[in-house]
Amino acid sequence: MEEIKGRHELKHYINYGDVLQLRARLPFVANPDKNSAKENGYMIRSLYFDNYNDKALKEKIDGVNEREKFRLRFYNYDTSFIRLEKKSKKNGICFKESAVVTKEQCNSLIAGDLAVLKEINNPLCLELYSKMHYHQLRAKNIVDYWREAYVYSPGNVRVTLDYNIRTSHNIHDFLKPETTLIPISDVYILEVKYDNFLPEIIRGVVSLSSRKSTAFSKYAVTRII
Repeated sequence: MEEIKGRHELKHYINYGDVLQLRARLPFVANPDKNSAKENGYMIRSLYFDNYNDKALKEKIDGVNEREKFRLRFYNYDTSFIRLEKKSKKNGICFKESAVVTKEQCNSLIAGDLAVLKEINNPLCLELYSKMHYHQLRAKNIVDYWREAYVYSPGNVRVTLDYNIRTSHNIHDFLKPETTLIPISDVYILEVKYDNFLPEIIRGVVSLSSRKSTAFSKYAVTRII
């Protein structure tokens, strides 16, 4: 099995003024992500899983060194491509695994048919099946937001600006574009992801006065409200 490579991930609370600054700076050193070149960004919608005791939520809030969470995700309301993802963190390094699922399989899973995960015959799907069966993981909430993304090849750097965050606990509306969602007002997040090093040119471009790293989690914030 191919070894999963971990990445560093920095997050910062920013404001709309910071977004305007970064929008002006980033195109001079980084390229817009291919998915955001036409409309200055793209929509992301995720459905997060947790257990009856909110294990993933509590571990995030408590800053547990080794933790993980599962989610389903699609982009720009296009349900023809849906991914199951497992995001984990160990010693400050982030890891991500993914598997493609169909709209029909996604609907079956949301409806409570766990067996569909075994039928997909993918290691990640089988892991989620096991944890839904033995750890009582269940779909908890929808998180929807807009992302602007930029890439810089040296260091495999990805810079994203996330905002217009919205949420709903009506998990059965996950695949419906017309879903009513609750907005999380005035939250803007800068994320910088990279492999082994962060080039100085990117560090300088994303440097904002009085902005410090944060352990912000869209899942945690939307669950807490």
